[in-house]
Amino acid sequence: MEEQTQRHQHLPGRPVRSGIPEHGRIPKYYAVKALIAELLDELGEGGPLPTERDLAERYAVSRETVRQALRELLLEGRLRRSGRGTVVAGPKLEQPLSLASYTEGVRRQGRRPGRNLIGLERFPCPDGLAAGIGAESGEPVWHLERVLLADDERVGLESTYIRVARAPRLDVDFQPDSSFYGYLRDGLGIAFGEADEKLETVLATPREALLIGTPPALPMLLIHRFSRDGQGRPLERVRSLYRGDRFSFTTRLRPE
Repeated sequence: MEEQTQRHQHLPGRPVRSGIPEHGRIPKYYAVKALIAELLDELGEGGPLPTERDLAERYAVSRETVRQALRELLLEGRLRRSGRGTVVAGPKLEQPLSLASYTEGVRRQGRRPGRNLIGLERFPCPDGLAAGIGAESGEPVWHLERVLLADDERVGLESTYIRVARAPRLDVDFQPDSSFYGYLRDGLGIAFGEADEKLETVLATPREALLIGTPPALPMLLIHRFSRDGQGRPLERVRSLYRGDRFSFTTRLRPE
């Protein structure tokens, strides 16, 4: 088993030495995980994974060792549940850290974007939200909440806050399954200028996990965005929660 594991060292895109410490001793489950990862490459996207019992017999280990290896592969997005079984997952969606909409980012990868409306409500703006969207305290604001889809798979949850004065007919003219940025740009003539973003890892709340359809223990990528229009005025606040096993984010760095 150790000789097979060595094949995973120093491959592009993988951790240095594939996580093997310098003293060369690795947990048994990790060695099995490396072997199963090799099997996934052979099976290809959508391929059904053998049962835990079959894998335990193949690698001559206990089912609990196999189970621990599979748990990590599920969290990393290499596997996904399908019905009562487990299959090889496709590549993660790469979303650029830029002023592009979710719709545009997903389409660029040949996937079909979509959104399911959870709610659109109007309420007086609280003090903690006012400055970020250029509102007065108590002024009417919209809260738009939607589940993000990619090829009908639930992959995230998005909450958007904007002054009613900037989009007074949002509840009438906007199609909830379409791009909000496209609506602002094409329907209202609002051009985006720049935005501040903060990205962190979190665990979903029980409500969020239920809406996205994931276990509460699954790591999530959370992005807070404060956007400004072309004149530099505060425009919107967006809180986007993405499945850590289905998304990665990319950006291009330049010297300041």
